[in-house]
Parts: sequence; structure tokens; C-alpha cells
Amino acid sequence: INKILEKYITKDTEAGIPKNEQIIKSIISQVGEGTSDPAQGVAMGNTPNKARITVNFTEFQFRSNYSTSEIMKEIQDGLKGRYNADIEVSAAKNSEGPPQGAPINIDVTGRGEYSELINQAENIKNYLDREAVPGVEQLKLNVESNRPEIPIQVDRDQVRKLNASTAQVGMAIRKSLLGQDISTYTKDEESYDIVVRFNQESRENLDMLLEQRLIFRNNKGVLMNIPIRSVIKDPKEISSFSAVIRKNQIPLVSISSNLTEGYNANNVVKILKEKMEKYQNSGSLPASVSFRFSGQQDDQSKEMAFLSNALLVAVFLVLLIIVAQFNSYSAPGVIMFSVVLSLIGVFLGLVISQQSFVIIMTMIGIISLAGVVVNNAIVLIDYTNFLQKKRRNELGLKEDEPLSNDEFILATIQAGKTRLRPVLLTAITTVLGLIPL
Repeated sequence: INKILEKYITKDTEAGIPKNEQIIKSIISQVGEGTSDPAQGVAMGNTPNKARITVNFTEFQFRSNYSTSEIMKEIQDGLKGRYNADIEVSAAKNSEGPPQGAPINIDVTGRGEYSELINQAENIKNYLDREAVPGVEQLKLNVESNRPEIPIQVDRDQVRKLNASTAQVGMAIRKSLLGQDISTYTKDEESYDIVVRFNQESRENLDMLLEQRLIFRNNKGVLMNIPIRSVIKDPKEISSFSAVIRKNQIPLVSISSNLTEGYNANNVVKILKEKMEKYQNSGSLPASVSFRFSGQQDDQSKEMAFLSNALLVAVFLVLLIIVAQFNSYSAPGVIMFSVVLSLIGVFLGLVISQQSFVIIMTMIGIISLAGVVVNNAIVLIDYTNFLQKKRRNELGLKEDEPLSNDEFILATIQAGKTRLRPVLLTAITTVLGLIPL
């Protein structure tokens, strides 16, 4: 990977990269620690079987003809079939606020053995991989299975007879594997910890670990020196999983994937739902196991429901104020209908600009636009009522006596002409004020 990225750092002119253009800001390689996905939070513990390379690109507007997707594809093609390892290449945009779920996320839940739930999740993953749904980058589970482990069970009866403790046994094995700080070495004002532990050959040999001596004093003050093997049960190597994840006390395994560039998440999830319904109807999924789509789609559904309720509450409160102001129901009805008409401009603008319907930004824009539209409608209708009242006085009509159709249309046209400039200025200043955002 570093060799592929090297030409972008050294600005290899033979590869067509100009000398005065910086494409990559930094590359950070981490092995054993800090290899978890930042979007899923920090994972504690060592992972010597994992490595992570984080590449920070220059903002797209400052690099010409080099998109992130093209460089990612070059890395994927360069690594394909060359190494016997699971390699994932994905792009993550900088996002403020709490971590969000993946664009594609399937929660598989069920009762019973957790290992069986993992097997069912792997079967679903393999099925979707065979279907090769366009837009799905790479499906993966949030739990690692088939991890080799050697559980060491202490013989508590034997430990009790010798007046030892389980903690002493565990600490002895821990010191052998991870080491113990015994001193500090200082050179040129720099301090280095001196750690003593078994060498690599002994650490990888189970017999060597269990034959080490456990030294302690019993309750009679006699110094005991016994092998660790004598106080533990016969150890056996087993396969386990990295974690047991529960949601609302129900065991859960998630299948997630990023989205290939150029695809819409809603369309891809719709196809995946059809595939999963077909998989469930075929009888491949046990009755004790269920699934649901979550991640960004679930978050967007909740955000859509919240913002829709906020829009309804805002419209209702505005309607109450307008009814109290005009002391009628017809004028507020006309004013609020203008909010519905404003949606035509919203969706037309999205179509013209070829932008997708972003839940939060679009809904906040609709709510803000509703306030501007209502304000303009109030000004226009109030001035129209003023002109109608003035015309009644000129014609000597009573206050509740209606004008003729010609007089009514004339007053409406005159109000529209007079208030057109203020309405346009209000709309333009609002748009110009939002452009920097």
C-alpha cells in the first residue's frame, strides 16, 4: 500500500503527478493498537493480528483530476489476490458530532447460543456476497469468530490446599507473557522502562509457560516452589469470538458495509430488503433468528419523524397566531396554503441541482422556508385587505359588504404590484445570508 501511495507523496512526474500539487497530507500506520474503526468507537486491548493505514488527503478542490475513489480503486486492484489476508479499503469523510451508523447495516438478533447466531449472520453475509448487490462495497461482521484461545482453569481445591491463590497463578502467567517493569534506564534525559518477560520462543510454547515455577509462602511460612501445571486443569485450545454484543439485553450481530461512490443508499437498501425477504421466505433463516435494517437508514427515519413533527408544530403555532391576528379562518387558510406551494420550489430546486433529499438539511430548509413564506403571505394579504377596506370607504359600502369581482381583482393586483419588491428583497436577502452556510 505504501508503495502505491509513494508516487503521490514524492510527486512522481513520470506517473503524471505535477510537482506543485500536494495530494496526500499524511499517512499513519498502526499495528496491534488503534486498529479499530473510529466510527464504531475506541476498542480497548491489543490486536496483534490487525493493522490499519490511515491516509489523509488534501481537500478535493485543491487537487486536480485525482479523486479519492480512483486512488482507492488503484489500491484495491494492486492488492487483489496477492495476500492471504482480509483487506478492506474504505473512505470516511470527516464528520463532527456523535458517530453515525454505516449506510448499510443489518442487525441479526436471536436467542440461544451466541456462536449459532454468528453462524447465521455469516450465512446471511455469504448469501448477500453471492447476490453481488450493486453499491455494496464490502460486507463485514462486527464480531470476529474462530479466534483461537486457551482458557486456563485453576484447580481451586488444589490451590486451597497449598494456601495459594488464583490471583498468584494469573499474575505469574501475565508476567511471563506481557512482562514486568523492574527498573528504568535513563540516557540523554530520556527514560526507558526495563521489562522482563519470557523470550518469544518460550511465550509461544504452552508447556514452557505451564512448567514455570510458582513461588510463595504457605500459611506456615514455608517457601513453596511448585510448577503452575500442578494447580490448573488440563488446558485445551478452543475457538471463540471477539465479543458478545447485546442490544436491549438481546444478543446481536451486525452486518455492515460502506456505500460505493455514485450509489444512493435508499435504493441499495431497498434491493437488500428484497433479497433478505427472499432469503427468509426460502426457509434458510431459523424462526429463532430475526433481522432488521438499522444504521444511517434507521437514524434518518427517526430524524425524519422528529423534523416532520417539528414542522407540524411550527405550522400549528403560526396558524394560531394568524387566526388571532386576522380574526378569521379564510385568510389564515390562504396563508398556510402558500407553505404547501413552497414545496414545489424545494423539490424543483433539488431536481435542477441534481441533489439528493438529505433528511436533516432539507427538512431544516423547509421549516425555515415556511417562516419566510408565511411572513411574505401575511404582508401581502394584510395589504390586500387594507386596499379592499379603503375601496369600500371610497364607494360608501358597509364594512361587511363585499366588493364586486372587478374591484376585488383590481385591489388584489394593486397589492401584488406594491408588495412585489419587498417580498423579493426579503427572499433574496434570506438566500444571500444562507449562501455562506
